[in-house]
Amino acid sequence: MPSPSAPDVAPARVTPDSADPLAADPLAADPLAAARATLLRHFGYPDFRAPQRRAVEAVVAGRDALIVLPTGGGKSLCYQVPALMRPGLTVVVSPLISLMTDQVAALERRGIAATFLNSTLSTTEAAHRMARARDGALTMLYLAPERIEAGRTLQQLADIGVALLAVDEAHCISEWGHDFRPSYRRLGVMRERLGSPQTVALTATATPGVQRDIAQQLGLRSPTVVIGGFDRTNLTYHVVSASTAHERDATAVRWLRDSDGAAVVYASTRTAVERVTATLLRAHLRAIAYHGGLDDRLRARAQDAFMTDRARIIVATNAFGMGIDKPDVRLVVHHAMPGSLEAYYQEAGRAGRDGLPGRCLLLHGTQDRRTHEFFLDGTHPSRVAVESLWRVLRQHATRDGHVALSPDALVRRLPAEIGPRQGAAAMRALVRSGVVAVELAARAVGTLRLLASPVRVRRELRGGRAAERDFLRACWQLAGAHLERGAVIDLDALPRTLGGARALVPVIERLAAEQFVTWQRRGDGVRLDPRVRGTLEVPLDFAALERRRRADVARLDAMERYARTHHCRRAFVLRYFGDADVRDPCGGCDRCC
Repeated sequence: MPSPSAPDVAPARVTPDSADPLAADPLAADPLAAARATLLRHFGYPDFRAPQRRAVEAVVAGRDALIVLPTGGGKSLCYQVPALMRPGLTVVVSPLISLMTDQVAALERRGIAATFLNSTLSTTEAAHRMARARDGALTMLYLAPERIEAGRTLQQLADIGVALLAVDEAHCISEWGHDFRPSYRRLGVMRERLGSPQTVALTATATPGVQRDIAQQLGLRSPTVVIGGFDRTNLTYHVVSASTAHERDATAVRWLRDSDGAAVVYASTRTAVERVTATLLRAHLRAIAYHGGLDDRLRARAQDAFMTDRARIIVATNAFGMGIDKPDVRLVVHHAMPGSLEAYYQEAGRAGRDGLPGRCLLLHGTQDRRTHEFFLDGTHPSRVAVESLWRVLRQHATRDGHVALSPDALVRRLPAEIGPRQGAAAMRALVRSGVVAVELAARAVGTLRLLASPVRVRRELRGGRAAERDFLRACWQLAGAHLERGAVIDLDALPRTLGGARALVPVIERLAAEQFVTWQRRGDGVRLDPRVRGTLEVPLDFAALERRRRADVARLDAMERYARTHHCRRAFVLRYFGDADVRDPCGGCDRCC
């Protein structure tokens, strides 16, 4: 960080009648100097790290770029600084609501005009934010790829004009990547519809094969490829063999007691997170649990306790960490081996982001691979499972493709030897391909039938039950006597004072539990694309399915080779990601120390 007295550098003003603007403005003549001034003014840093510098130079010069920097390497500055140096809108594609929310909040605190569009916003608020983009009041707009595809968003962005397209977590584009998302795969087509703006793709985890796939799928034009920063010289890497849960717990407790400062313990499942947290608490270590099974309030409380040092240790699934920047983590423990070196290195990289020493410990046992193979079996369906499910779907589909059965009910109709895990994987594969859609029940629209008499309503819904009375009164005003036979009610179409679906669903659930009403949500079921309903052969690319399965197995193989290697672990990682800065021995892993 710069010293408090570091000057706030501003570009020199160029007069309209300057004969040579570049000569009058030394920062314009030196784009990197202008970028440094922007970095200092908005973010408080006097200079870029070496890999960032190469990336920013390319982006400021107007070239497409593929930037591969590890967690904590400062990827976001590689597009945020150029975005602040040019007119027009920068669109940032981001995969997670929590990630884009955190990044936008950080930019707003610095006075930068940025916002996001995602499913947490009302229609009115989303329209207001798009209007700000259209009026030129925004510098950066964050969206998920699914949001860009939805409705008229893509056309609206094309009409506004996109100066720079930044694709974060770009490994999601590649079917060879460890977190493949089909919507990311379609970003190349979306980019064309936006007029093929300058594009920068960023990721913390991309092997050379994934890098080539990203560039090809996005249609990058002779991109500048920047790979670096993977050699986190302040981190040391250790692997300890521990087969049983007791051995892993004992090792983790010993390392955590010997470590000063904050620590993260990654466990593979929610159940494991709860069990390990209880073990650490019994050992008198200040630990707290974090996983997707906790409600939003408890997750926020756990995260805040860790960030403010009330809890020294957070035990988490891999749901923790995205967008979380706690610089003083001194130890990261993996209680079990992750399924890929990409995931491991990203999570281990939470240690030592302040540049001070950090340790990364992987506990490895022979059963780890079997566990991951079990999960892979539920991720990648066999051709037999997919073809069996396709026959069941066609058998139950109406002429327009509607199947009045839930996905679980369809899977139960498969032959017993296929099993529910393979059946569920087959359903996900068909949904990803687009030939099958799962129609979730609409939260806001349903059939409401009034069971209680007016006398009972007046007698029992008194005092503090005004919400229930007001809701039933509004429904009666809308549907009248039809309500006694069952009427279709759109909760969001009722008076706004009732609060819409979010507030009314709990009200309806209370009324239904006491048999005042019945409520049946609309939708729920499966729909085949009518264009392929009559097709005997499954309209699915089985070769692509097999490629993704092989890619996942190859990543698991690499992770296990890292855990078992007798050579330098740091060099193993650098070679895996294609970083040329390889030193063997490194002096910073258990094999070299």
